Amino acid sequence: MRAALLAMLCFASWGQDSPVERGTVVRRELGIKSGTLTVRTAGDHVLRFRFDDKTYVERDGRPIDPAQLKAGDPVEVVSTELPGVALRIAQSIHVISSQVAPRPRRVVAELPKGELTYSGLVLHRTDSLLVLRPRDGVDVEILLRPETRYVDNGDFVGAEILKPNMRVSVNGGRDVAGKVVAYQVVWGSMLAPK
Repeated sequence: MRAALLAMLCFASWGQDSPVERGTVVRRELGIKSGTLTVRTAGDHVLRFRFDDKTYVERDGRPIDPAQLKAGDPVEVVSTELPGVALRIAQSIHVISSQVAPRPRRVVAELPKGELTYSGLVLHRTDSLLVLRPRDGVDVEILLRPETRYVDNGDFVGAEILKPNMRVSVNGGRDVAGKVVAYQVVWGSMLAPK
């Protein structure tokens, strides 16, 4: 919709000076049917625009009343120049959505899909070995590697958090020597017995 409006405005003012200015609203003054808008551009220029009931004003793709413009709003103004007048006539005022910057995502290497799953109580742990006691009572030795991931209630944590007597679930596979290797060790409230 915005693109169509800008295209119409460009064709309507073909051959005229019709720049698009971006900036931040400094002040808005309202009269009965018209008003003025003061905008500071990124280049630190202060521009003044006149608007009236023919000026299209929008926020988030929806028309709004010019009275809803406030200081600090980032805007894009399409305007034309009137000969002999210092103010430019605003044809449209678009409030640019101030989007929240996306939160940085954790980059995690994709884990191999393990064909083995063990769950039980941690009996012993070193930097390279985890001894686990499953329900059947036969202890299992599981190799830990630097790429092994540790997850506590859904959050990635360091290996030092893993302690004896914790109930865990291990996803892993076998190495070339046939030993069980942990790809991921998970624990938390979802594994607590009920």
